[in-house]
Parts: sequence; C-alpha cells; structure tokens
Amino acid sequence: MEDSELREQVAWACRILALHGHSDLTLGHVSARRPVGDSYYLKSKGLGLDEVTPEDVVGLDLNGGRIWGQGEVHLEAPLHTEVYRARPDVGAVVHTHPPMTTALGATTAGLEFLNHDGVLFPDGVGTFEETPELITMPLQGEAVAKALGMRRAVLLRNHGVLVVGQDIPWAVYAALTLERAVQIQLIASSLGPLSPIPQPMVQRLYAEKYRSDFIRQYWEYLIRKVRRHGLADGMPAPA
Repeated sequence: MEDSELREQVAWACRILALHGHSDLTLGHVSARRPVGDSYYLKSKGLGLDEVTPEDVVGLDLNGGRIWGQGEVHLEAPLHTEVYRARPDVGAVVHTHPPMTTALGATTAGLEFLNHDGVLFPDGVGTFEETPELITMPLQGEAVAKALGMRRAVLLRNHGVLVVGQDIPWAVYAALTLERAVQIQLIASSLGPLSPIPQPMVQRLYAEKYRSDFIRQYWEYLIRKVRRHGLADGMPAPA
C-alpha cells in the first residue's frame, strides 16, 4: 500500500469512528503501521475525529521521531509506539473513549459472549489497571501493551479503550463491534440473567463469520455511510 493511501485510511477511520459515537472533543487517535521501516502514521493532535483529512496525519518512527507531516503529535503517542514494538502482527491501533466500552472499563465486569459481536473477541479483552492517567511515557505504553497481550482490545480502567487490528479496516471494525457488544450486554443484563454462548461455539462462530473478505466489504460500506451523512468534507472524491 502506498503511503498516501495509508494516510487516507487513517483519515477515513477517524471519520467512521466519529460517526459511530467515538468522538470526544479533540481526543482519541488512530494510527497505521507503515509497510516498510519501523514507523507509523498517526492522526494529529488538536482535531476532532470528524475533522481529520489525509494531510492531518503525522509520520513517526518507533522512537517518537517525526518522519512526515507538520501536525502536532498526540501526547499519548507512546500507546501506539509500544504496541507496535510489542506486536509485529498489529498493523493499526485505535484509542478512543466510546461511552459503552469506557463504562465497562469503569466496572469489574468483563465482556460476555452474548451474540456474534462478542465472538470477535474469542480471547476476551484485557484490562490495564495501573493508572487512569494519560499514557504519555514509553514505560506506561509498554504496560498497556503487556495488558493487551495477544488480544484485540484492552480496557484502560476509568479511561477508555485500545483496539488493534492487522490493518485499519480490521481495527476500526473491531472498535465498532466491541462498542456494540457492550451495548448488547447492557441491554441483556437489564432483561434477565445472561446466557452466554459456550466457548466451543465461540471458536466455531469466529472462524465462520470473521473473514477478511467480509471486513473489506464492511469497510467500503462504512466509507459510503460517511459520505451519505455528509461528513466527507475534505476527503478524496470517490474513484
């Protein structure tokens, strides 16, 4: 993938997340690992997720050095740097403060496998317990990466959530799906005792449903949805 296309994906990811309730003023950020070199693209500081264009993305190396762009760098860049350092399989990182998932992270409850959404997280979600503060130091980022382990997501206690994927479409879809899974859990818990899907069926459903060709179709749909809602100002026109 060309660098310009990767920066465009970061911008689309921000727009999609904003449309689906992940906005929090100018907070929250999305990044994508570059295909060559130990570096990545990150949404700039000072912009809402709904405002980001491909030009509002900065390139950083894994030591925090700037390699592209003029925008201000988010204080929590170490979240991204240290996850990329610890997880070579990760191609994209999302950190936001969506209401449902953030609320789950303020409780002692965990994610239950109540429908197909929860099944996207067959190993559950991690929890980072050390501090509710901003993650601004490499050692803090390392601790978050450790709490994430090999999972898709980690709750940052009393703070927000970090979600990863093999690329931008996977990471965005996982972030949206986790928020919906928690919403379903909240609704279900108000109706009666929970009846989770048994673990053997979780593994079977995961293999059947979560395929890369499906994720590509979802990604294209999500971009069309942003356009239909009139929120694509500043983004490239359709090919």
